[in-house]
Amino acid sequence: METVLTVFAVLFLLLVGLGVYATVKAVGAARRGVDRTLAQARRTVEDHTLRAKSLAQPGPAGQIAQLRLTLRTSMRATQDALHAGAAEDESLKESLGLFARLSAHGQELDADLRRLESEPDRAALAALLPELRGRAERITRSADSLRWAARDRARRFADDDLDTLSTQIDVEAGALRHWTRAEEAAAGPAPAERPAARSITPPAARGYAPWQKKPRPESTT
Repeated sequence: METVLTVFAVLFLLLVGLGVYATVKAVGAARRGVDRTLAQARRTVEDHTLRAKSLAQPGPAGQIAQLRLTLRTSMRATQDALHAGAAEDESLKESLGLFARLSAHGQELDADLRRLESEPDRAALAALLPELRGRAERITRSADSLRWAARDRARRFADDDLDTLSTQIDVEAGALRHWTRAEEAAAGPAPAERPAARSITPPAARGYAPWQKKPRPESTT
């Protein structure tokens, strides 16, 4: 009896432990989802604010806002393209490492630009703009190069796969239309009132794609 109670106690503790673990995982996943949503909303608000500043503020202040907006847009687009491509192409893992190093420079420049947005000395700000613009252009040029290289690589693979698929389909279509001379001779001349017989094995029943019409049932009358 004591053994049975011990077994039940152990099972109960295991179930409680699994329940706690599942709850913690669920709470963690929900928290990460909320964090991602908040981060996305914050980025969207910051981008709209920078766009408004670049249009409304003349002079160095507006140029600083435009530099930040251009930098953030380029870096985010490259990050999304590389992460999407790396899921299917292992060769992009090294590119992700290079982009991580580039991101460190981009974040440093973005922080410098953010601090300079509140700089009251417009003359000093104007003197710093050429150097800041040069840094931003070098970073965005590198990010754009990585992004377009990844897209060109994905497009090239898609074109190669499509060429191979088209060739295979052409071969299969030719095979489906082939009738041997022996079968045509055995069938004899077809009467004028009925089409020539074809020695083709009827296709097996299969599922239909969304763009295909479902076959109509044959009439039994």
